[in-house]
Amino acid sequence: MRFALLLLPLFLLSCGSSSLPSGSGNLGSHPTPQARRQQIDTEARGDFYYGRRYYVPKTRFWGYLRRPGSPWNVSKLVIFNESKKLNPDRLPEEGPAGARYGFDQNYEYRIRGRYTGRKLYEPNSNQFLPEFQLTGYELLDKDPGWLFSPTDQYNPKSITLRPGSPFGVTL
Repeated sequence: MRFALLLLPLFLLSCGSSSLPSGSGNLGSHPTPQARRQQIDTEARGDFYYGRRYYVPKTRFWGYLRRPGSPWNVSKLVIFNESKKLNPDRLPEEGPAGARYGFDQNYEYRIRGRYTGRKLYEPNSNQFLPEFQLTGYELLDKDPGWLFSPTDQYNPKSITLRPGSPFGVTL
């Protein structure tokens, strides 16, 4: 009985949402907001986007894209058109850990391609999102830290990461 009581706090801590995404990327640490602004101000510019993978099971969006020099709070959640290039984690949804669709949650990429001008319906999140024609990508960072705020909380059962919104959409 005492052993069970000792384990109870550990069990309770493992329940609920977490700032640690399953499989990768700590959203709750790393740069201060000031350091992040400075990093964005001095980052490489070019004809590409910075992308952050945002994986929520059952959804078909890829993640957030922003222009070099723009803050993440103006980024767009996108659906990739993969007719020219498959997205970085195009793997089976049921597979070994680290080798399945969504393994790259919160990884940061340099993304090449263009917005098509079309909006596509993503039924599991009930959103119309911009379509982005992917033509290439390069992994930049497997653990870039928080996306919109140092208080970001990742929950794989709801859309909790939105620019400027403290509220999530439960799936």
